[in-house]
Amino acid sequence: MTTVQFPDGLSDIASRYDAILCDVWGVIHNGRSAFTEACEALKQFREGGGHVCLITNAPVPKAQVVSYFTPLGVPDGTFDDCVSSGDVCREELSRRRDQKIWRMGVDSSWERDKHLYEGLGLDFVAPEEAELLLCIGLKDQANEHPEMYRNELKTGVDLGLPMLCANPDKQVRVGNRLYWCAGALAEIYEELGGSVIYPGKPHPAIYETALAHLDAIAGAPVDRSRVLCIGDSPSTDVRGARLQGFDSLYVGTGLKEHGADFRSEVIELLASYGEQASWAMTGLRW
Repeated sequence: MTTVQFPDGLSDIASRYDAILCDVWGVIHNGRSAFTEACEALKQFREGGGHVCLITNAPVPKAQVVSYFTPLGVPDGTFDDCVSSGDVCREELSRRRDQKIWRMGVDSSWERDKHLYEGLGLDFVAPEEAELLLCIGLKDQANEHPEMYRNELKTGVDLGLPMLCANPDKQVRVGNRLYWCAGALAEIYEELGGSVIYPGKPHPAIYETALAHLDAIAGAPVDRSRVLCIGDSPSTDVRGARLQGFDSLYVGTGLKEHGADFRSEVIELLASYGEQASWAMTGLRW
């Protein structure tokens, strides 16, 4: 498929797919409340025999991601399983537990808490003693800008530290406001000449983990040609799907605020990222 198509709902294309890898923030909720139609669409897909694994760049394990669903209004039956960048990041940290780690971006908020690394027995040290930079995010994502970290990031580059970026997203929408994420710091780090390890979308590790979960749910290997990726980000969701060889569905309920001419805006938006989604909808619905 070379040109994005615009179905009226997921029901129009559901028969093409056995499984869905669905983004969370911006697709099924906005950090304040659930998107009812999106949740119902995933539920309907599952009731028709399909499987749904949520796949999110949240820098916390899935237990923390899922714990917010009930307060936000995400109903039971929306998904089969969930895989987070935090899960894959923990796996990488576990393999590096003998290394000394410089930790960047820790505060008391739910998004950057101890669940990412608790129980791993990690040794957190000052930059000059470190062997790895763990970037969880900005210390104050509401009031800081990534450029404020440029000098601090250069320190890591000059020390030759690889960065483990817990959340490859550059921004996330909470309600009507955009907040910066760890991916924006990682972008600067690479610009300065540093190397970055990405556990989340659009990179392979999180997809490999999610597909293993889908195989376990289905009780047999899922046909990779019948997997659909759904998300709101051209740079992570759409690009990740392309890199892994999956079809993608772009939805307009997340990072980008769309106007009346949704189709033209989507075509222009995807082109600006050099990406091409298989499908696009103003919001996920059945």
